[in-house]
Amino acid sequence: MQINLTGKNIQITDPLRAYVTGKFERITRHFEDVIDIHVVLDVEKFKQHAEATIKTRGKAIFADAKQRDMYAAIDLLIDKLDRQIIKHKEKIQDHHALPSKAIPIE
Repeated sequence: MQINLTGKNIQITDPLRAYVTGKFERITRHFEDVIDIHVVLDVEKFKQHAEATIKTRGKAIFADAKQRDMYAAIDLLIDKLDRQIIKHKEKIQDHHALPSKAIPIE
């Protein structure tokens, strides 16, 4: 897994990079097939904006979050991505779980 971290109107410090990397470990606990993660952190006037795109085999998952604090925006972003990853994983696992039963026509 490779994490690309980009900052718009903000300088990415080492503690911020470590915080983002630590939070994305939660995503990889649920789903191991993550190929690439691209995170963009942006500072607007009074809002901190965090967005991320996770590339997996066959699908790209996107989420964004806005908060007054950058760390709160990252936490909200991780929560959204975590829910999407779990939903994606369930779809993959349930896709071929049980064969359908045919109802005989009389």
